Amino acid sequence: MPKPSLKAHSVIVPFSYSGVAAVDKALGILRLFSPQQPALSLAKIAELTGLYKSTILRLLESLEYAQLLFKKPDGQYILGPSIVRLYQSYQASNTFEFIALAALRELTEITQESSAIHIRQGEHRLCLLRVNSSQALQDQIKVGDLLPMHQGAGGKVIQAFEGRKGKLFDQIRKAGVLALPSDRIQEISGISAPVFNDSGLLGALTLTMPTYRYHLKHTQIVKETAEKVSKLLSSQPT
Repeated sequence: MPKPSLKAHSVIVPFSYSGVAAVDKALGILRLFSPQQPALSLAKIAELTGLYKSTILRLLESLEYAQLLFKKPDGQYILGPSIVRLYQSYQASNTFEFIALAALRELTEITQESSAIHIRQGEHRLCLLRVNSSQALQDQIKVGDLLPMHQGAGGKVIQAFEGRKGKLFDQIRKAGVLALPSDRIQEISGISAPVFNDSGLLGALTLTMPTYRYHLKHTQIVKETAEKVSKLLSSQPT
């Protein structure tokens, strides 16, 4: 049977080799990613797995093709949008989805605008859950889409509660919510507030709408909805 390289001394991923060796290795690479290390370089993957870089590159190419991984311009790899689709299937019977989606549906019903939860994905934010407005005009973001972290209410809220310094981020932390017209796209505005669980910041709950329908009156309900979700998630048994 094929054996892993012994060139690395800090191998942390076990390979079973009881099935298809290439699949075992690819899944081992995916298991390296975590909230503590959301982005990994080729060199780091080689160090952690003990595999040769030539082998890793072939595996990474397949994982990229399947959209399980995404290669950033700086050469580092992050999890791709296909992970979200798998996560959605996993969450089908999970309390988090029931809590969050119920809150988003209620928020969308009250405001008649689209609502979503975004989480950090490397240098981007990923749309994890979304409930679309029934109105004809709305933004076209879908679950699994990656958005810039430096633009939009959701991205700024995530950065603020991760501890980024600056007057704007201080104001966001103090208010607990951000209403932001025409930032990421001129025609789209958003209102966002942080969502927490027992581990800390989970992401941002965001209400989006065409700028001509933007109303500050929605700010309080967005904040209250995010606080309600946070309270419910933080009270769940482990």
